[in-house]
Order: sequence, then C-alpha cells, then structure tokens
Amino acid sequence: MNGLIDFSQVLTQILGFLILLWAMKKFAWGPILGTLEARRQKIAGEFAAAEKAQVDAAELKTRYESELRGIDAQARQRIQEAVVEGQRAAAEIKSQAQHDAQQRLERATEDIQREREKAKELLKEQVVALSMRTAEKILRTKIDDPAQRKLVGEFVDEVSALK
Repeated sequence: MNGLIDFSQVLTQILGFLILLWAMKKFAWGPILGTLEARRQKIAGEFAAAEKAQVDAAELKTRYESELRGIDAQARQRIQEAVVEGQRAAAEIKSQAQHDAQQRLERATEDIQREREKAKELLKEQVVALSMRTAEKILRTKIDDPAQRKLVGEFVDEVSALK
C-alpha cells in the first residue's frame, strides 16, 4: 500500500492546508469577524436607540395627554367664567331696565299729577267765571223764586257741559 498513498504528498497537502488556514485567519477571518462584530454592535445600538426613542415617545405622549387634560380643564373653566359673566351682565341689564322703567313710571305719575292739578285749576277758574256770570245775571235782573230756580238750573247745565 505504500504505492497507493504518497506520504510526502499528503504531508505537503496538510502543510499547505495549514498555511491556507493561517493566511485565512490572519487576512480573511479577522476582518470578516471584525466586520460582523461591528455590524452586530451597530444593530444592537440601533435597537437600543429605537427602544430609547420608543420610551421617549411614550413619555412625550403621556406629557401631551396631561397637557391636553389641563387645556381642557382651562377651557371648561373659561367657559364657566364666561357663563357667570354673561349671567351677571344679564342681571345687571335687567336691573338697569327695571330701574329705568320705575323712573319712567314715576315721571309719568308726576306728569299725571301735574295735569290733574292743571285741570283742577282750570275747572276752578271756569267755576269762578260761571259764578261771576251767574252773579252778574242775578244782579242785573230781579230774582223771584221761579227765576232763581231757572238760574240754578242753567248753572248746573253749564257745569255739567264743562265736565
């Protein structure tokens, strides 16, 4: 069997294979493994950055939601303040209108009273004038009982006509 296997050739092939392994390890495996390790670290860093971004986004979402709740509360409070202010203004307007109506009523009452006094004065003047005319008629004519009754009747008719 010596003739079938050439040990020098096997030994040369083993030696060549070992040299190839050493060269591959020195020139190929190191850079390939370094590149793979760098890529692995880069991917791990991107995952960490993505997780951090996700956490930051969740915190930001929570903060924005709390701010929105605060804004909603402020909006409701401002609406309530506006309603209260509107009710106060309505009450003030109503009070002012009632006050104005009361003043107008008082002025109208005073005007009516003045007109009544004027009417009384006018009636008094007319009664005086009628009395004067009646007295004048009485003084001009001799009065007997039928004449006196006639004059009083005329006086009453004149006063009734003036009313």
